[in-house]
Amino acid sequence: MANAGMIGLLNFIGYGLKLSPAMTEYAGYTLITAEGMGFAIHYYADVSQGTTPGSGEKTIHISEDQLRRDSKKIYNRLKVQAGRAEKVYARSTVAARIEKRIALAFLKEHHLQVALPGKYRYGLYHQGELVSLAVFSAGRRMHDKAEDYRSFELIRFCHKSDIIVIGGLSKLIQAFIKDFKPSDIMTYVDADWTQDSSLQKIGFEVVKTMPGQRFWITADQQIPISAHEDLSVYKEKYPEGYLHANSGSTKLILPL
Repeated sequence: MANAGMIGLLNFIGYGLKLSPAMTEYAGYTLITAEGMGFAIHYYADVSQGTTPGSGEKTIHISEDQLRRDSKKIYNRLKVQAGRAEKVYARSTVAARIEKRIALAFLKEHHLQVALPGKYRYGLYHQGELVSLAVFSAGRRMHDKAEDYRSFELIRFCHKSDIIVIGGLSKLIQAFIKDFKPSDIMTYVDADWTQDSSLQKIGFEVVKTMPGQRFWITADQQIPISAHEDLSVYKEKYPEGYLHANSGSTKLILPL
């Protein structure tokens, strides 16, 4: 039986993307498809038992709790994934260092995960408006590398709302490289949304894949759940949060 979140999602696909969605019920999730969408959706009313892998085509995993909290962000991201976003080209943008306050506000408005300030923040401005943001960690010493080897992590990256900046991430990374000359840049890609990362097109190499994890999500924390008793503790300590089970992640490195 469709709940409010699913009804809203189906309406978005029908009226927002102008496609005809179809539903198929399975144990633990509902499969939502639409001809021309370019991906399938696994919708979970309850993620306590984890997520279910897709059947080969690109699959996006969405839970009822995520939709309840972040429906606007999710709909905008689906619009991008379906190729319906406004396109801006990186060559028409200006790269600049970003203040912590501005970066956190942008992430809270546009990124699905908890906003993190990182150490270094770079943005792209288009006609005076911030349209893309990348957040990097401080440099880390790698004990199996030379003394001067430094690895940095790309912690967060997102575009504004339903805009996609073509070549945006590459331009942000090049601005960061110019300033800090890292030995490598590593990052993690969320398998809930991406099974075949476009980062490989700009030189990132897959290092390993991690299995799915469970988290208790609050407004400013993403707390790993390793045991059932942990879940009970965090439910009581942060009652405003919700359980999220992801599909795992992929670790990638850009060697420089």
